[in-house]
Amino acid sequence: MSRPVIGVIANAHTINDDYHVQAAGELNLQAVVEASGGIPLIVPANPNLFDLQELRATCAGFVFTGGRPNVHPEEYGEVETPAHGTFDRNRDRLVLPLIRACVAAGQPIIGICRGFQEVNVAFGGSLYPEIRDLPGRDNHRMPPDGTLEEKFAMRHEITFGAGGPFERIIGAQKVMTNSLHGQGIKEPGPRIVVDGYAPDGTPEAIFVRDAPGFTYSVQWHPEWNAASDPVSRPLFAAFGDACRAWVAGQSELSLKSA
Repeated sequence: MSRPVIGVIANAHTINDDYHVQAAGELNLQAVVEASGGIPLIVPANPNLFDLQELRATCAGFVFTGGRPNVHPEEYGEVETPAHGTFDRNRDRLVLPLIRACVAAGQPIIGICRGFQEVNVAFGGSLYPEIRDLPGRDNHRMPPDGTLEEKFAMRHEITFGAGGPFERIIGAQKVMTNSLHGQGIKEPGPRIVVDGYAPDGTPEAIFVRDAPGFTYSVQWHPEWNAASDPVSRPLFAAFGDACRAWVAGQSELSLKSA
């Protein structure tokens, strides 16, 4: 079977103050190739550039990546404050309906950091603007200084639900992960199941209840050392398997309708 094309959601950037670009982190692209066995396709975070159905027909599944801008609080019924940080409304307008459409059809998705938060918001959940300001919570933000290895170093343990899907995929109930986020889940959406927590009670792993396909998302960054990390590799591998199954299923549908 040929490798599935996997859409990797990009983030908008500005170079030299006036030149706009869309870019995706190379770690995400490498994870798709090396751990999921797919061909990465960078998807601009701008719904004005393509039709949603055409995009879904092009890709077997989607990686909803991390990003510096946050989901606008308007998307979960709250008022914008300085604590909510910066936003990318074009990304909001692309990913939230894309997530819902993929989940409804059973098309595989995986959310990472901001992508994890997007999945929660897409299904009616809300977010805290700053986890470290909450009583009893730790600082989950990326260290401001140090090498890339130091910034992506293992920071805390995560405990998955006993016998739950994350324990089955990864093969352990307790794992160590990195931590590079400021926001986090406040209220899970009605269909969002939290299946993993940090020691301070911060939700770190979720899936969508009663979804027909792969809908697993994590608050940490599994793209770091994805090909060799014992937590990241099985997660991306399971996502890749789901994407290949989606392609096979779509091919069977095409043959039946021919």
